[in-house]
Amino acid sequence: MPAVLAAAALLLTAGCSSDERAPQEKDAAASSAAAAPSSPSGKAEETPPAKGSVTVVREVATGLASPWGLAPVGDGDLLVSSRDEATITRVDGKTGKKTELGEVPGVAPDGEGGLLGIALSPDFASDHMIYAYFTSASDNRIVRMLYNERKPAGEQLGAPDTVFRGIPKGVIHNGGRIAFGPDRMLYAGTGESGDTGLSQDKKSLGGKILRMTPDGEPAPGNPFPDSPVYSYGHRNVQGLAWDGEQRLFASEFGQNTWDELNAIAPGDNYGWPEAEGHADEGGFHNPIAQWSTEEASPSGIAYAEGSVWMAGLRGERLWRIPLKGTEASAKPQAFLEDEYGRLRTVVAAGGDRLWLVTSNTDGRGDPTPEDDRVLELRVE
Repeated sequence: MPAVLAAAALLLTAGCSSDERAPQEKDAAASSAAAAPSSPSGKAEETPPAKGSVTVVREVATGLASPWGLAPVGDGDLLVSSRDEATITRVDGKTGKKTELGEVPGVAPDGEGGLLGIALSPDFASDHMIYAYFTSASDNRIVRMLYNERKPAGEQLGAPDTVFRGIPKGVIHNGGRIAFGPDRMLYAGTGESGDTGLSQDKKSLGGKILRMTPDGEPAPGNPFPDSPVYSYGHRNVQGLAWDGEQRLFASEFGQNTWDELNAIAPGDNYGWPEAEGHADEGGFHNPIAQWSTEEASPSGIAYAEGSVWMAGLRGERLWRIPLKGTEASAKPQAFLEDEYGRLRTVVAAGGDRLWLVTSNTDGRGDPTPEDDRVLELRVE
C-alpha cells in the first residue's frame, strides 16, 4: 500500500454523509473553536466583506447525465465525469458542445458509487493524464488514463492505470473527491462506506483524507509512518480546496444533526462517529462552520475572493463562508436557494469566477428538461 505525504499546508475538512437524513437542527452556522494560525507566507491577510454576492453569468452546458467531477482543461473547456454512465465528456467552454472522450472501464455504479471525482495531472500539458476516482466491483480506487483528443470521440481515453486501490466501498459514503495540491501531491477524500468504525481506525482507508505522490507512492512527511492517511475521523469527505496561503479546506456530510466545513491539520482527528459538529470534549478538531443537515448536505467546494464556496445537495443552495485565516470571519451566507436544485460541484475558474455543476439527475432530485447543467458564476 502506498504511503502518504504530510502536507506543509493546513487542510480544512468538513463532515460528509449521505443526504438521506432526518433534519433535526435549524440553527445558523456556528464558527469553529480552532484558533487561526498566522499566514504561512508571513503576509497580512485581507478579510473579505461580511456580505458577498453571486451572479449567474450564463449556462455553459445543459443535458448532462449524473455529473459528478469537473476539471478545467486550461483553454476554457471543461471535463465532466458522469457517475452513473461512467463516461468523461469534454464541454466546449464557449458553445457548450459536448464531446464524449470515452467510458472508463471497471466502474460499477451503485447508489452513491460510480465514476466520481476527476483531476488533471500537474504535468497535463505534457503527459495528458486524467486521474479518476471510481467505485469498482470490489473497492474504490484511483486510476489515470492517457487522453488523446486526436482519436475519434468515444475512443480518446487510454486504458486505466491503477494508481491506488483498496478504499472501502458501499452503497453510501464512497467519498470520491480528488485534487492535486499546491505541493503537486494527490489528495483524496474517502467515506466510511456506512461502517462507522472505519473512521477512527488509522489502518483503514475509509473515512479519511489521503495524500500520496502522483504515482500513488509514499510521500515524505505524512503524520503516520508508511501510511497514506493524512487526517481521520471523517464520515464522507466530498470537497477539497486550497486558499491563497495553501491551506486546505474540506466539506463533509453529517448524519442527522450537523454538516461541517473544517480546517485540516496533519494527523488530526475530526471526531466521527464520536462527534458530529462542534464537540467540547474528546480532543477532536472542531469545524470552522456547521449547518443543520437540511440546509446543506455539502459536496464540492472552491476558494475565490477570500471565501470558501460550498455546493449544497439537499440544501439546494450555494454557501459563501468568508475567511480570516482558518476561521469564519462572518456568518455564512446562502445563494441560489431553490433556483437550480441540487448542487454537486463547484470549481474556481480564476479571479471572481466559478464553475457550478447541478445534480438533479442523480436519483434524488427533480430534474427539468435542461438538467443537469454547468453554470458560470461571478462572485464577490
